[in-house]
Amino acid sequence: MRVMVLVKATKDSEAGIMPPTELLEAMGKYNEELVKAGILLSGEGLKPSSQGKRVAFEGPSRTVMDGPFAETRELVAGFWLWQVKDMAEALEWVKRCPNPMPGSSEIEIRPVFEMADFAAAFAPES
Repeated sequence: MRVMVLVKATKDSEAGIMPPTELLEAMGKYNEELVKAGILLSGEGLKPSSQGKRVAFEGPSRTVMDGPFAETRELVAGFWLWQVKDMAEALEWVKRCPNPMPGSSEIEIRPVFEMADFAAAFAPES
């Protein structure tokens, strides 16, 4: 199964404050472990929401909003895309992760839809 592992933003990450060198090195080693285990498919850090945009959809209408966006705890500062055998394996890997931010932080794990999840919607009716 594939999972998206989301590193939640903090006030520091939204302010564009880079993590200390020690944390960057620890995360680099962790990423190497993920690669060696054959789990890491992709992963990146994201710039602060002040450099982003949102597009709101209402029928045919589109409204563009410039960052920054208010609810820091609901923003994402980075992500990994992993291939794991199940959620338990993903959870074990996240528990091994260095704290991704100075101070308090959160990581969220979400399963990615696979084509098989849509099979019933595309099955011919009997």
